[in-house]
Amino acid sequence: MEFPKFQVVHIIVILAATILLRSDTMYSRHFHHWDYFDYSAISCRAHSASLLDFGGVGDGTTSNTKAFQTAIDHLSQFESDGGSMLFVPPGKWLTGSFNITSHFTLYLHKDAVLLASQEESEWAVIEPLPSYGRGRDTEGGRYISLIFGTNLTDVVITGDNGTIDGQGESWWNKFHKGELQYTRPYLIEIMYSDNIQISNLTLVNSPSWNVHPIYSSNVIVQGLTILAPVTSPNTDGINPDSCTNTRIEDCYIVSGDDCVAVKSGWDEYGIAFGMPTKQLVIRRLTCISPFSAVIALGSEMSGGIQDVRAEDILAINTESGIRIKTAIGRGGYVKDIYVKGMTMKTMKWAFWMTGNYGSHADNNYDPNALPVIQNINYRDMVAENVTMAAKLEGIPGDMFTGICISNVTIELAKKAKKVPWNCTDIEGISSGVVPQPCGELKDQGSEYIEGCNFPTESLPIDNVEVQTCTYRRKHSLENHVLKHL
Repeated sequence: MEFPKFQVVHIIVILAATILLRSDTMYSRHFHHWDYFDYSAISCRAHSASLLDFGGVGDGTTSNTKAFQTAIDHLSQFESDGGSMLFVPPGKWLTGSFNITSHFTLYLHKDAVLLASQEESEWAVIEPLPSYGRGRDTEGGRYISLIFGTNLTDVVITGDNGTIDGQGESWWNKFHKGELQYTRPYLIEIMYSDNIQISNLTLVNSPSWNVHPIYSSNVIVQGLTILAPVTSPNTDGINPDSCTNTRIEDCYIVSGDDCVAVKSGWDEYGIAFGMPTKQLVIRRLTCISPFSAVIALGSEMSGGIQDVRAEDILAINTESGIRIKTAIGRGGYVKDIYVKGMTMKTMKWAFWMTGNYGSHADNNYDPNALPVIQNINYRDMVAENVTMAAKLEGIPGDMFTGICISNVTIELAKKAKKVPWNCTDIEGISSGVVPQPCGELKDQGSEYIEGCNFPTESLPIDNVEVQTCTYRRKHSLENHVLKHL
């Protein structure tokens, strides 16, 4: 019987290595090979391990909750010794929630899939967020997120486009049927933390929100693909919440809710907590969300939202481009908002502001707590197949002011509304806008076409650079050889 050449070579290599390994124990102790790869991160790590080292089984049915937590608990000893990385190799890794640690990297191989457990017993119930006062789905507590961390510094959750699958359909069904005891879990939530990177992953079918940094600073969210059925409930893409100095870039999101929702607390709870979201950069975002917004500001904005800069945005088949959502009782503010370079294709509204959003945490909100909406700047945009250019509705007695729209061309759909602009309780200016805006946006003439502001100075988060790190893992060739004999 003749063997192909490559088989002959493979057999010779195995036999030669086996002779070496078995002829002298000294050689077997030193005959190893290395797996290694490079990746980008804000911090490199001195120590590493694989989930396999802690009993992980990637068969899609065995629970790995204990393996993840045991691995991370072990690696936490290196927090002050160069930090650590946990490598998730190819496989389908079923798991419930687990907590991460500081100076830590979680890395998913491109063929690794984290499967979120559908057993509620695998999800601890934790207290409501203090700036919300209750869960968003129900009163009281909430299920902890799949990947969770609090009071951390220097955290990286990344991969080679590995996948986190929330298996959310059972949660969506319970939500629709009113069967939830607590608020649904998110895929990733990091609280009270600093220096966070979440990058180069695919997130699918989250039970609710996908990525939720809250009460944190210096956050980079980069290179994510986020996918959920467009009818799935509350599957927001990325929700920076009471965060300072955040950068969201190069993400592709298909969602049943807002692709990016900027938040800072709910009614009296958010007012009392008093932590705004500010210094936020959003760039190179592609969004598909037929029933929600590309970028929403609110509705939970009671701690304030300020200095948001968005540019190079593509919206396809989405309800609205930029939406401000608020209500009497919210208090807080949305101000110093800058958006430019946006392309919109097949939209219900290009711009939408809502002063009567409602949806209160409880009946104890202050009816005298009125939101301040001011200095909103939109420029250099094109849109096509749009049902209505804008619906801008302030609050009677609480005008939304300082709105500026310039160099914007909106091509209306064949079945567009007869009146393309609907404006009440707002005031501002416009220049070079087609179709002609409402009278509340006073036309400044073509000489003002570049007039709406967009800051030229960079924010501190733009100066944070990633570095090239290397993961190395040593394997015994003896084990490799024996597997082939």
